[in-house]
Amino acid sequence: MKKILVALALLGATPAAADTAYDRCARAANNNSDYSSCGSAWIAREETRLNRAWKAIYPGLPQSSKSALLAEQRAWIAYKDKSCRWRASGDWGREGQVIHYPTCRAKVVADRADYLSLMARDMKER
Repeated sequence: MKKILVALALLGATPAAADTAYDRCARAANNNSDYSSCGSAWIAREETRLNRAWKAIYPGLPQSSKSALLAEQRAWIAYKDKSCRWRASGDWGREGQVIHYPTCRAKVVADRADYLSLMARDMKER
C-alpha cells in the first residue's frame, strides 16, 4: 500500500520536481522514517544546488545589485521557511508529512536554484 501511495504522490509531481535519487530511495523505503530520510536528503541536495547558484552569481554583481539581490534572497528565505508547512500540519496524515511536504519544499528550493542559475548564466553572457 505504501508503494502505491508513493507512486501516486510522484505522479502528482511535475517532471521538474522529480529527483532520481529520491525516486530510488522512495522505492526502497519500508516505513515513514525511510520516506522522511529520502525527503530530507532531497531537500539537502536542492539546498546545495541553491548555495552553488548563489556563489556563482553574487560575487560578480555590482554593489547596488548585490544589495538588491541580498534583500530579495532574504525575503525568499522567509518565504521558503514558511512554504509547504500546510502539508506537514498533520491534517494530511503521515503521508503529507513524510512524502508531500518534502516534495513541495524541494520543489520550492529547486525553483529558486534554477532561477539564480539562469541569472548567473545571463551575467556571463553579458
